[in-house]
Parts: sequence; C-alpha cells; structure tokens
Amino acid sequence: MGTCPCNNGHAGRGMSMSASTNTTSWRYLPYAVHTGAENMAIDEALLLTMSHTAQPQPVLRFYGWSPSTLSLGYAQSYHKEVDEEACQAEGIEIVRRPTGGRAVLHQYELTYSVIAPEQDPHVSGTVIQSYLKISQALLKGLKALGVPAEMVACGGLNEASSSACFDAPSWYELVVDGRKLVGSAQVRKEGILLQHGSILLHFDADLLFRLLKFPNEQIRQRLLTGFMAKACALDEVWTHPIDREDLERELCSGFCEIMNIELIRSQLTAQEKVLMEDALLKYHSEVWTKKR
Repeated sequence: MGTCPCNNGHAGRGMSMSASTNTTSWRYLPYAVHTGAENMAIDEALLLTMSHTAQPQPVLRFYGWSPSTLSLGYAQSYHKEVDEEACQAEGIEIVRRPTGGRAVLHQYELTYSVIAPEQDPHVSGTVIQSYLKISQALLKGLKALGVPAEMVACGGLNEASSSACFDAPSWYELVVDGRKLVGSAQVRKEGILLQHGSILLHFDADLLFRLLKFPNEQIRQRLLTGFMAKACALDEVWTHPIDREDLERELCSGFCEIMNIELIRSQLTAQEKVLMEDALLKYHSEVWTKKR
C-alpha cells in the first residue's frame, strides 16, 4: 500500500491534492495486463465487493489486454456482428462486457475503470451527469499532456454507424477535432456504478473491421471509411509522443484535481480475488459470450 502517482516526486503538475481538508481517498489499482475475461471479472468483483461493504471506497483502476481482445457490449448480437473465424485467424479473443455500447478492439491502449457507489458525490446523478464528472477528470489529464481534446455534449447513433465503438461520440465523450478519442460504457448494479473506457494509443481500424460481419465488402469499406473520419488514437493527435506510464500518471492527477481526492495505491483483496475467480467462469463461458 502507498500513495499513488498523484503524490510522488515524479508526478508533475497538479499532484499535491492532499492539502485540502475536504479531500477523500479512493483506492488506486495501477496498470496491470490481463486477458479480456480476467479484466471483466476483476471489474465485476470490485463492484460486487463494494455492494456488500458498509463503507465502500471508490476504485480507480488501469489495465491492459493480452492477448488482443474484441469486447462486445452487453446487448450486442454475437452471431450477427462477430466474424468468429476471422477472430480465430488473427488470434483475437472475444469477451462480452457487462456494460453497454458497441464492439471495441483492445490492443494498444490504456483502459480505465471507475467503480463507486451511485450516491457518491464524485459520480452521483444521472448516467449523463456521472459521465460528465468522469470525463472532466480524463480531460484534465489529457490536456496536461498537450492533447487538444474537448468534451462533446451531444451524440447518438445514426444510420451510417457500424457495430464498432468509437463510430460516433455519445454524451460527454472526449474528442479531438470531432473525432472520438475515448470510448466509455457504464452499468449500475446493486447501488454501484461501474464505468470503464478505452484510451487508444494506436489503433488498427482495418483489423477491427475484418473481425466484424457486414452484408458485403462494399458496405464494410464504406463504413470503415466513415469510422476513420469519426475516431482517432492518441498517436494521430498528440503534439509529442506519449507513453502509457505518462498517460496513466496524468490521468491520476486529473482525477485527484477535478474530484479533490487522494488515490491510495492498492491491490485486490482476498475476497475480491475469490469473487474474481467466480466471475471468470462466466466470462469464459460461451453461454455468456454468445448469449445474444
């Protein structure tokens, strides 16, 4: 245990957040790489543990994916939208998220998750209001790195959208020149909010569109062209190269400053590990993955 990057000597700007008497503490689970099923099981274990804790402490977690994984939104149709043979040929695993949204290819990215009681003032309110609060923290970190991102307060699907996430910005997503940079999704269960999202350092849109089903090749190419005009990765818009460590550190700083919190470095508890192993059975199951 120990304090997070917000409070160490290498943190950079805006890190001394513990001076305020109103500062509260969150658990911080630093970057670790897992399979897609493990990542979803860990997020679920954190949510379930928090739902049965008398005085729950919010969690900010960062993670990566190995092997590369295609994650589906909770309501997406596996059989209509996923090209299973293409995923197998490319060595891409498939997992279904507990959150909504569309398909995401997880390769070169930093994924964040926030797990907190719905009534916690840092994330309370409607889905849109909680998106806004979390997006403000993410935006603060991105801007500290010189990324010219901004927050959009409108969005939704349109007829030209594909089944891929990042195809269109939704409420309070972060964009650069109108192109979506951060894709997030949220679920609420047993009084606990879980929001996780992808911040892409690099992106292979061609690969993503090979993993999804389309009526024909012409439609695939048309939607791919439209997708590339609507989505972006950090390496397309940064003013200087940004590595994953710097990105995580500044995002931590953004949360500390915007939410007036202190992040306390942590790890999974024994109880969370047990719940994670239980949830892993579900996320490995074809019954769950192919349920729609």
